[in-house]
Amino acid sequence: MIYLDNSATTVPSEEVLEAFVEANRKYYANPASIHLAGKNADNLLERSRKQILSLLEAPEGEVIFTSGGTEANNLAIIGLAYANRAKGSHIITTRIEHPSVLNAMIYLEQMGFEIDYLTCDKQGLISSLELKEKIRKNTILVSIMHVNNEIGTVQPIAEFAKIIKDNSRAVFHTDAVQSYGRLPISLAGIGPDAITVSAHKINGLKGSGLLALRKGLVIKAVSFGGGQENGHRSGTVSVPNAAVFAKAMRLISLEDKTTSNTHWRNLLIDFMKNFNDVLILAETSGAPHILSIAFNKIKGEIAVNFFQENGVIVSTSSACSSKSGRASHVIEEIDIAERFKQGVIRISFGQNNTEEDIFEFKKVFNKFMKLLGRGKTNDME
Repeated sequence: MIYLDNSATTVPSEEVLEAFVEANRKYYANPASIHLAGKNADNLLERSRKQILSLLEAPEGEVIFTSGGTEANNLAIIGLAYANRAKGSHIITTRIEHPSVLNAMIYLEQMGFEIDYLTCDKQGLISSLELKEKIRKNTILVSIMHVNNEIGTVQPIAEFAKIIKDNSRAVFHTDAVQSYGRLPISLAGIGPDAITVSAHKINGLKGSGLLALRKGLVIKAVSFGGGQENGHRSGTVSVPNAAVFAKAMRLISLEDKTTSNTHWRNLLIDFMKNFNDVLILAETSGAPHILSIAFNKIKGEIAVNFFQENGVIVSTSSACSSKSGRASHVIEEIDIAERFKQGVIRISFGQNNTEEDIFEFKKVFNKFMKLLGRGKTNDME
């Protein structure tokens, strides 16, 4: 089986799995306990936190461990909004964010906050001019994702950060779930003040996420209990999960596949242009590891099932919305022709892919298009 759905989730690395088992054997104690076993667990937890902050170039910052990217985004949006409410109630985000951001924004609107939603062009790019027009002196929070999870568009985060800092006192949050380990992102210099990362997107384990904050950033808790994670996120912290999260971040930062991913994406773009009934999404703005395309008057689910039957795993535009049967909010926002909206599939590369996988994908794709009697075919050389 060839797995090309790494934006949905990645295969846990053997190093991560082995470290998880070992950590559960040795550091099973509650890190909040005052006995020696608890202190040993807490020491490992804090070492993991420091390693992550070092990787994010913010040694004096803060890491809050969560159950995943969704919880981390919820904590960032709601927690930062309430922490800064005395300064204003205006928030900016985009119409193409992950549902964990958009639904948190809907909640804040119900609580009396004013939300402005930035639009995008056909490539999925947010306009820096629109951001500058919308931002105000009383804007307290801006949340813009780094890499779109459905079509792969890369936003100019540093440019946005400068606009935000020059025109407001707003906190800048970035959902970096699809970008960490694949594109440069950190809390250093001109950039975001808060970053969301998810472990299972970088060959780590599901059920592990984090919100990283610059030094001095104030945030309110959105869940309540025993006051763990400096009062920001209550509940017994899983030390093994935290330790192997740090390990996954170290491993992926050491193995740079950007060059091969870019090469594969370009190969597939050139290949797709041989077919008349295929639309390439975010062709010029996409991240190296994501390529989304749309078929003319063919449902994406049909293509996904055909590829699976032929040993290749891809997805529709987003794993989070793939079962709904409707065009996603991102696909609607980039305003492609109606005949393509139901036909989106996403190909996403990971650490375990090879060029042979790309060649095999092309063979299956050719087979699919021949079966449909669609467009031109490639000679496969």
